[in-house]
Parts: sequence; C-alpha cells; structure tokens
Amino acid sequence: MKHKRKLFSLILLSLAIMLSGCTLTTKDEAASSPQATEGAEAVVDSKPVDIELLGMSSNETDLNIVRDQLVKNGFNVKLNIQADYGTFKAQQDAGNYDIALSSWTTVTGNPDYAVRSLFKTGGDYSIMSDKDIDALIDTASTQTPDQYTETYKQLEQKLVFDNAYIAPLYSSLKSQAFNQEVLNKDSVRLSKSRSLPWEELDFKDASKRNTEALVLQSAMATLTSLDPIKGNDGSINIINTNQYVRLLNLTDDDKLTAEGSLSYNFAIAEGNSDYYFILRDDIHFAEIKDKLVADSGERVGADDVIFSLDRAKNKDSVPDHRTYTLHEHIKNVELVTDPAALESVKLSSGSDNVKNELEKGLDAKISELVSDKAQANSKEGKYQVVKLTTTVPFPQVLNYLAHQSAGIVSKKQVEKINTYDVAKFDVNKDIPYGDQNTVTEGSQYNNTLYTSGPYILAHKNDYEAVFYKNPGYMKGTKHEPKITSIKVRFIKDADSALSALRSGEIHLYYSVPETKFDIVKGDSKLALQTIPSNAASYLLFNTKNRPVAESADLRKAVLYSINQDEFLAYYGGNKFKAISTLSPLVKTGLELKADSAKVKEFLNAYQAGATAK
Repeated sequence: MKHKRKLFSLILLSLAIMLSGCTLTTKDEAASSPQATEGAEAVVDSKPVDIELLGMSSNETDLNIVRDQLVKNGFNVKLNIQADYGTFKAQQDAGNYDIALSSWTTVTGNPDYAVRSLFKTGGDYSIMSDKDIDALIDTASTQTPDQYTETYKQLEQKLVFDNAYIAPLYSSLKSQAFNQEVLNKDSVRLSKSRSLPWEELDFKDASKRNTEALVLQSAMATLTSLDPIKGNDGSINIINTNQYVRLLNLTDDDKLTAEGSLSYNFAIAEGNSDYYFILRDDIHFAEIKDKLVADSGERVGADDVIFSLDRAKNKDSVPDHRTYTLHEHIKNVELVTDPAALESVKLSSGSDNVKNELEKGLDAKISELVSDKAQANSKEGKYQVVKLTTTVPFPQVLNYLAHQSAGIVSKKQVEKINTYDVAKFDVNKDIPYGDQNTVTEGSQYNNTLYTSGPYILAHKNDYEAVFYKNPGYMKGTKHEPKITSIKVRFIKDADSALSALRSGEIHLYYSVPETKFDIVKGDSKLALQTIPSNAASYLLFNTKNRPVAESADLRKAVLYSINQDEFLAYYGGNKFKAISTLSPLVKTGLELKADSAKVKEFLNAYQAGATAK
C-alpha cells in the first residue's frame, strides 16, 4: 500500500509539472539568459538523447523526480543507483555517469567553503577547471560580506547559467528527532553548521550516565578515515568533530567562538594576516587498550597544533589528502614565547593589543609563555600561545579552523604510525593512521587512535560503532562529556531508522527526511528540531569522456529541464529554491526556472553539433 501511495504521488507531481508553465532563467533576464550555439534551427535527430544518472538508493525519490523531468524533455534516462556512498564514489571515480546527484553542506558557515573544494581547479572534490571561476573564488575570499555578494553572483552566473557545470535542485532544512522521554531536551542542540556536540548530550535521568549507552544513528557503516584530514563526507564529519578538538568552534548561528575549543581566547592582529590563540591545559589524548578507553597521559599542546595544521595545509602530507584546499591560506604556524611580542601587536579593530585580548576572562594573567606543553599551568599564568599567519589577509581562515579537518591530532602518535613513504604508499601493505580497518572487529583490528576530543571510537562492526568518553577531556568543567558510552547504529533506510527511534532502539535520529516530519510530530514520545541548513543538492556533470563534458548545450538542456517547484511540492514546502551551494549563505538574486523551449533549443544545438562531427 505504501508503494502505491508513493507511486500515485509521483504521478500527480509529474502531471503537475506537465501542466505548469515554464519560463525564464534569472531575474536579470535580458543580460543573463544564455543562448544556444548558433546554426541549429531545426531538430536533426528527434530520438531521445541518452543520459546516465548516478545516485544512491537513499536518494531514490529525488532520482525518480529528476528522471521524470528529463524524460519529459526528450531524454532517455538510465538510472545508476548505488547502495551506499562507497560504491557511489567508486562509480563516480570510474566516470560511469553523465550526471551525478550530489549534495554539499557548508559546515564552516562561510561562503568560501561552499565553493573552494568543489569548483576550484585542483580542489579536494573538484572535477572542474575554469580559470574565470578560479579567479572569482579567490577574489571573493579576500572580500567582506558587503563586497562579496556581487562577486559570488558573477560566480553563480558562470557556474550555472553560462557553463552549466551544475544543475541546482534545492536547499534543505537541518533536522533531528529525539526521544524526549529518554534525553534531557535542554541538552540536545541543533546548530546551523556545526555537528551535534556529543559532550553536551545528557539523559533525562542523570543517574544513567555511567550505566547506559546513548544510542545514535548513521546511514554509513563504511568510514572514510578517522584521520581528520583524509575525509570530508557524511560518514565521518560528525564522528571526527567529536573525536578531535579544534582551535575554534561555531555557535549555533555560525558565529566564531573559543567556547568548548582548545583555545581560551583568540585574537586577530592588525592587517588580518596574523591570528593568535592561547591554549587550554586541561585536555589529554585518549587511547584504546583492550577495547576500553584510557587516558594516554599526553597533554594536547602547541606542538600538536603546529603539526596538525602543517599537515592539514600540505597536500603531500598523506596519500589521498581530502581537505588541503581548505587550509591552503595558512602560511605558517608557530609558537610564541615572548609575552612582550603580544603586547606590541595591535588588534585588527585597533582598540587594544593582542595580549590584553588573549587574557580576557582568564583566572590568571600571562606571566610566562612556555615551549614545553607539559609546563603549561593556567593557574600559575603559564600558557602556550600559537600564532598563525596567512598567505594573504584572510579572515575566513578562522571558519576553516572550526572544521573537523582542523582537528588536533597527536604529533607523537601519528608520526609513530605513519612511517610509510607517502610517494610510494601501497594501499595493500601500508596501514595509515585512522584506517577504518584498524577499528573494525576482525583480524585487522589494531586500534591506534589518539583522540583529543570528547570521545574516542573503541571498535565497530557492520552493525554499530562504540565510543567512550575521553577521561582526560576538560575534567571538572562544564565541557566534560556527561555520558560515558555512545553507540552509533548503522541504519541505512529512513523508514527503519524512524522505526528504531519510535521503538526506543535508538535515542536520536539525525537528519530526519522532511517526508517523515508528520510522523515524528504525531508521536508524543518524540521531539522534532528543525533549522534552515547550509545544505544544497545539485546535479554534477561528468567532465571527462562523456558528451556532457564537451557540450555546454547538452548540459544546459539538462539544466532547463529541472523544475525546482516539483521538489518543493513533494517535500511539502520543507525544501527551498537554490542556485548553487552558496544559496543558503549568500542571496545573489539569481533564479533558475524550467523552460522546455530552451531545452529544445539547446538539444537542437547539441544534436546539430554531434551530427556535424
């Protein structure tokens, strides 16, 4: 019966889209409406154009809607649906697609993150190379918000309308549901960008903190890497955010804060190129012994910060580095040992000096800056201060320091594990720090993690991952984790995950689909939290060995087949129109509207060109 209702809904939506009018491209019609290649007035070949659409089974509804829109506009669509992200990525890397259903969440709250990795030449996740787009990304990164809106508008125009490198679908709400009979509702945060902070979660009955496990859920059982610089996807972002402390955090509304981070305070020096951080002295690395957690006895300090950020910015520090472009603006990270050097540097605001800014709210003023992290003692005024310098004035660097890829790892432990030659790395022989196989139960299990954050992954299998509270994390402060043990159950299917929440098998369901909101609201045991997110979904075109790589006309025919109103209708108004991954952050005024006449025009041009060849 459920499948019949779903099919009936899709049929109604398809009829609605057929009956609706389709017009225009942007609000600046005359200036920005692109034209098809000249010399193709008539359809050369009326047969449907073949196109292969790649996606994951979890996005099957969106894939079906896109397919129906393309079929309606003269395409013959082959669906390539993969079971999980790992197999999806393998198909994408192999080039077995024309268009791939993709999504991106700007978890740092700044627009540069929304485009740099995805669309810049050489970006961690970029398959594009366009010098004009590169230049616009770099220009916008140096501008203030009142300046960069126009630059990002030019970027969206070139990315979407002029070249159709992507076809936007929608932006989303961020959501989670939890059992309010089990969890203290005041402990459950939903932030616009930041991942859910596990250390703040608490049971309604606080006596259960040490005797019962908090049970969360994830759709992805294969973890890209537990090394924070080697992954940047849904399988590990929340996990690594809670395993590694960072120099800064984001508030729920995307403001920068030192609260709950490795820093007591931070300061921006005059010129916006030098940034200072005064470090906490109450965090130790956690380790796993016989599948149980232990305090390693090693303090997290400046040497670990310098090591972590140096490897984060260096593309060649590890094989398959996934996040280096996020940190490419870091020029140097160094230890400051002279308090007078802080006093002589003015703040960016010009109102005071760096030393006074770093000392705000501290119980003891700076009496000494120590080079040995073991000698730091905040009660005696002995601190470590780190200075970060950027290649150009770049305030957005602070947002990147709040990203999970800037998580602080143990210099001692990572150097102990990563003894291989990066240039000659052998995936069949070398075992890098953070390899998920080392935490997976079986013959390869050998957990060598040292984590600086509130929790550490002890072991996992295909069913669940088990995490323990770091016994050396901000002990005795309000940031000390409250719950001793957390389990993350791997439940791929949304219906199964919701069923598990309702039955009490899990206590919190992160990223509840909009189509399940009414069910959650109808269950008195459950509470639903929602907030407009920084997430956007879009179609990404293949840039190699397929016709869409060569023909902008073919890409634009796909672009103008997309009717965002249909997605909004299906999701009951819980999705929002988008132009790019920038849309949740920067309002450029551009708009995409489906236009069947333009689809025909661009298909004519593409077919004429193909025939001429």
